[in-house]
Amino acid sequence: MASAELRDELNCSICLSLYTDPVSLRCGHNFCRSCIVSVLDAQEAAGGYSCPDCRAEYPEHPALEKNRKLRNIVERFSSTQPDMEATRIFCTYCDSPAPAVRTCLQCETSMCHKHLTAHNKSVNHNLIEPTLTSKDQKCSTHNEILKYYCPIDATCICVSCWVAGDHKGHDVELLDVASDKKKEKLRKQLDDLNPQKAEIQPRVQNLQDRKRKIQEKASDKRKNISKIFMDIKKQLEMAEKKALSEISRQEEKIVSQISHLIKKLEIQEDELSRKMRHVEEMCRVTDPIRLLQESDITVCSHGGDEDTGGDGEEVSTEEDLDEVLISLTLHRSMMDIVTNVTSELGVHVPDILLDVDTANEYVKISEDLKTATRSEEKQERPESSGRSLTYAQVLSRCGLFSGRHYWEVEWNQIGRCGIALSYPSIEREGRPSGIGCNHKSWTLFMCDGIYEVGHNSVALTLSVKPTCPTLGVFLDYEAGRLSFYELCDPIRHLHTFTASFTEPLHFCFCLEDGASVTIRS
Repeated sequence: MASAELRDELNCSICLSLYTDPVSLRCGHNFCRSCIVSVLDAQEAAGGYSCPDCRAEYPEHPALEKNRKLRNIVERFSSTQPDMEATRIFCTYCDSPAPAVRTCLQCETSMCHKHLTAHNKSVNHNLIEPTLTSKDQKCSTHNEILKYYCPIDATCICVSCWVAGDHKGHDVELLDVASDKKKEKLRKQLDDLNPQKAEIQPRVQNLQDRKRKIQEKASDKRKNISKIFMDIKKQLEMAEKKALSEISRQEEKIVSQISHLIKKLEIQEDELSRKMRHVEEMCRVTDPIRLLQESDITVCSHGGDEDTGGDGEEVSTEEDLDEVLISLTLHRSMMDIVTNVTSELGVHVPDILLDVDTANEYVKISEDLKTATRSEEKQERPESSGRSLTYAQVLSRCGLFSGRHYWEVEWNQIGRCGIALSYPSIEREGRPSGIGCNHKSWTLFMCDGIYEVGHNSVALTLSVKPTCPTLGVFLDYEAGRLSFYELCDPIRHLHTFTASFTEPLHFCFCLEDGASVTIRS
């Protein structure tokens, strides 16, 4: 009974079998790793996690802690299972179930201690551990008890097999002797396997720790992103209020001015109506003396009054909403949101300008210093010690020597184009001056449907193919990380260089065969 109760305690509540690689949840309940992983994966689709035993809820995917002590208990319990299983085989002769302690191969019966004693007094049969069937203990050919082991054929045989059967003349061993040799061999194998297992366990633990850290980091990132978007929503609401407020302000001002003009013109209209009635009345007078003695009415031109307000302020009847001002108000708010987001993410977006003094004579630079184009015509420029002489390359004006930075570039998808970060001390002439051909530059090349990365004259063709012309570049100077991304949907990571940077890094383009590239603001 005790062993049965212990076995029940060592059974996983999901598969109802002995624990396999047991793990624990924070609530303290244990499960087979594969069982709980399957349950959690199913729960993930439903949007929540809970313990199958106590229903304790977890807002995020719970960490699974390996329960080594429980695993050791299960292993020790399993090693004693043959004895334990004997309690599940009952005596053939007892009326009420009694655990069997031995099975007789000749009689093909199982016996308890009481009937085993009586059996041993009467006969001398082969007894084995309790088993439900003895067929595996007998020769399938002669139906005799297996007594020997034939190493030549690696099989257990009976006396008839050895004396007159297929194994006649073979060197055979008693089953106990062969079994001891097999156990010795297995022990040696176990001795060889134990160190291998010992090496695997810390590696598994390291991976588990790494997995947990990644999950924790992902959880923190999710919370951070959620906070950022909550802030964005608030800032968007404020931006909306500012833009609507500006529209209302302009509307109120212009409508007020127009209303003032309308009121003034209405007064003028009333005055003119009064004068017109007086004139009409005078026209009906028949007495010449009275008519001539009546003073003349002064008629003034009011054409210029419509552009003047009551306070002398000039107002145009054609004045409209200042849409530019409204757009600038909204644009400024959006830029503030972008600035706040990049600040929250710890990423700076630098204003990269190209340095004409470093441009090769066959590289044309736009007026805003944002676009470089490979030209067939030589650009007349003064001599400069920093100018690239061998390759159609150009560097940026300023270098980056600390922090996390991100910017985007757009390629015209013509010819071959190289985008790189380079030390300012890069050579200006000869093969070592080409980006990717030295240890001072880290480059991504695009051409003919191929991405290629290069550094220190080592080139690697990437497995992904170009699908859009816009690329993102991320630099973490202190961490020594330079990454390139393709800004398709979804965004694809192309390659990451890792290095210990020792000089400021300048942006650099290399252009061939009509290629053109633009730094996007």
